Amino acid sequence: MASNEATKKADAARTPARGAASTTPQRPTPPARPAPKRTSPAQFFGEVRDEARKVTWPTRKETTITTVMVFIMVVVASLFFVAVDQVLRIGVGLILGIGA
Repeated sequence: MASNEATKKADAARTPARGAASTTPQRPTPPARPAPKRTSPAQFFGEVRDEARKVTWPTRKETTITTVMVFIMVVVASLFFVAVDQVLRIGVGLILGIGA
């Protein structure tokens, strides 16, 4: 109980009483942002073309290798899930006594 009273005294010393008016410091208002510059459609598409030129496109060989790797991973994942499904089917069958 003593620690609770000590905590109350410490809190009372840190914070003002309940009825006392406390003033919160005002935050400074941020400076107004300037209006964004308008871009014409021709300028926009010119910038898009410039950015598209910076893209490093994959070669045909890189694309083929990546595609083959994706197909291999799909086959591996499907075999894994078939094996897990069969193990779970057999386990549930043994627990419930189905198909015995």
